[in-house]
Amino acid sequence: MSAIANTERLTAIILGPHISEKSTAVAEGASQVVFRVRRDATKAEIKRAVQLLFAVQVVSVCVVSMPGKARRFGARVGRRSGWKKAYVRLAPGQDLDFIGAE
Repeated sequence: MSAIANTERLTAIILGPHISEKSTAVAEGASQVVFRVRRDATKAEIKRAVQLLFAVQVVSVCVVSMPGKARRFGARVGRRSGWKKAYVRLAPGQDLDFIGAE
């Protein structure tokens, strides 16, 4: 894979931050950030993507695959698609600012 194609893949791996009560508590207590990522992303790719996009040092990455839920739409039963989230632990002193406030 060429360097340009690899960089393009890394920029497309992270879909966005995952905001929930648990992710907020983890961010405050353990210096971790939670992202929604592509389903085919690996831990190493997620680590390189976060370091490339946010210019921070990543200590570790934990990945969780969330299964899709069965949902009813009237008389029909459907299924939401599953997704993957990554808990990214940052090095001490590192911080991500999603809002961009100065």
